[in-house]
Amino acid sequence: MTHYETLAAETVQPGVMRVALNRPQAANALNTQMARDLVALWSALADDPGDVRCIVLTGTGERAFCAGADLKERHGMSDADWQAQHVVFERQYQALLEVPVPVIAAVNGHAYAGGLEMMLACDFAYAVPAARFALTEVTLGIMPGAGGTQLLPRAVGERRAKEIILTGRPFGAEEARDWGLVNRLVEREALMDAALAAAAQIADNAPLAVRQAKKAIHAGLQLDLKSGLLFEIEAYNRLVPTEDRREGIRAFNEKRKPRFAGR
Repeated sequence: MTHYETLAAETVQPGVMRVALNRPQAANALNTQMARDLVALWSALADDPGDVRCIVLTGTGERAFCAGADLKERHGMSDADWQAQHVVFERQYQALLEVPVPVIAAVNGHAYAGGLEMMLACDFAYAVPAARFALTEVTLGIMPGAGGTQLLPRAVGERRAKEIILTGRPFGAEEARDWGLVNRLVEREALMDAALAAAAQIADNAPLAVRQAKKAIHAGLQLDLKSGLLFEIEAYNRLVPTEDRREGIRAFNEKRKPRFAGR
């Protein structure tokens, strides 16, 4: 496993990787090094996930999942330096969106600004009841620039997203759940177990089928319904000649658990 300065990444059970943002002294805020580490990790997984079938992304400590960009690092930056850093941030979020296997956010604490955008870039999320969320950028003279204006409306609808983004108002975990931002609220001591249980269930399924289904969902949201249905069939048909498809049918008829090999 590659060592990362700002991340703790490990395989915790067959097919499941846990990645922890590891700057607890700074509320796991995203600095340039963390962005570079995440680009490297996500890009490697996009190129070849290997045995990884699902990922759980969380933060170190109990205070924060991710507090957003590290504003102490940004203090005094020139305009050019700020924009150059943001290019690295953009690459990180794009690389996360392009990871072919599912990524579950286990939100162990507050997710503000770029931290909430990171959660939005994951496939779904579980959170502790004490977590708070916000896109605070307009209170700082900027705006969400890592997917917030695009991913948030897709999750909660246009009018709710405008309220969240234009006020910059923090909101709680129950609101996040009710609005569809997080799937479940889980007490802190059970959060990781819940996320890993979901990851294990995903990892038990046919990996090629899971990847194709994720791809179809993502692509379909960018298309009209007719085009989305055509994309779905194309994704489906690529699974027909796979050994996993044949194994799934054999296992069903033999009344046993399938042994999917990802081919």
